[in-house]
Amino acid sequence: MTAAKHQVSRSSGRRTTRRAGIREVAAAAGVSITTVSDALNGKGRLPEVTRRHVRTVADRLGYRPSAAARTLRTGKSGLIGLTVTTYGEEPFTFTEFAYFAEMVRAATSAALARGYALVILPAASQHRDFDVWSNVALDGTVVIDPSDHDPVVSELVRQGIPVVSDGRPGGSLPVTAWVDNDHEAAVVDLLDHLSAAGARRIGLLTGTSTDTYTRLSTTAYLQWCERNGQEPVYEAYPAHDPCAGAVAADRLLARSDRPDAVYGLFDPNGTDLLAAARRYGMRVPEDLLIICCSESSVYASTEPPVTTLSLKPGRIGTTVIQLLIDAIEGAAGRAPTAAPAQEATHRVMPTELIVRTSSQRPAIPHPSSRTSQRPPRRQLQVPASRVGTVTVTAPRTPPAADQ
Repeated sequence: MTAAKHQVSRSSGRRTTRRAGIREVAAAAGVSITTVSDALNGKGRLPEVTRRHVRTVADRLGYRPSAAARTLRTGKSGLIGLTVTTYGEEPFTFTEFAYFAEMVRAATSAALARGYALVILPAASQHRDFDVWSNVALDGTVVIDPSDHDPVVSELVRQGIPVVSDGRPGGSLPVTAWVDNDHEAAVVDLLDHLSAAGARRIGLLTGTSTDTYTRLSTTAYLQWCERNGQEPVYEAYPAHDPCAGAVAADRLLARSDRPDAVYGLFDPNGTDLLAAARRYGMRVPEDLLIICCSESSVYASTEPPVTTLSLKPGRIGTTVIQLLIDAIEGAAGRAPTAAPAQEATHRVMPTELIVRTSSQRPAIPHPSSRTSQRPPRRQLQVPASRVGTVTVTAPRTPPAADQ
């Protein structure tokens, strides 16, 4: 790949085009340099149509503001922090999980597109890590899954740093904006999907944390059970500990009232449940239906492939950065202010249920259907020239479960 890339560069014989400057943008847009500066930095009292026009021209020309010049002009560093606070008491490298990795990739690209750099901060616990954070001059921070009454968020806002939350804030957290999915609707839809597939006792693997994703998803499950006359069957564990997830999956399937379908809120609940099912001699999907919330592509190739709920973290990562930079720069010249959670700007993003074999019971043919499918006894006279080879395919027999 590298060699081919160099060959293309040599054969083209072209030099890299110099990036457009603010003067070129002003000339192409037909406005003054000051207007370009105000439009790109959210300053002045420009008509919105002018602001959009200048930004469109700047994007087309590939203009990127000079970070050094912006720092001198505005006093801003051009740095945006991103962290997880919920699991700060425990060692937790959140970028190892598919959701966070995809979100960070999208957030990094969105920040760079608007002239900012993303700084990944250690998972914060209470005020313990603020000494580390104080060494970085942040213009704003994205906090993922803040817990109820999160002291880290409160301290950031107290210091005048705009905060956008990936996750609906609980309590009265004073975030500037938040982005989240409709977790209640997503859980109801997938539980209905399992019920339609024949599940009569649906279990849940959930977490012990107080973030809104865990709380809203668990509450939606409990309410669904009440509406449908099912006794809840669930196990909770510390979501930041993958080993604890495997133990919880084992506990769930070892119960006397063990479920015939399970939804796991976290990754790697899907593989945990597959392994536990094998240990207990349960076939998936014949004896146990499985869905887990994950962005990992590994579930497309497990045996059997596992149905997953995608929260679309790429869209969320892009959106939180856009909202945060708008707050930093101030919409139409307004200074950013922190607002109570109920008044904060927010976006609700769609989810997607990616249906695979693990949540679909195989159809069992009715015994009478075999006779109805037999060819008629009357033999037809077929010319010899049309007689060919007939291939008969036997129905697939499900493999025996691993013991």
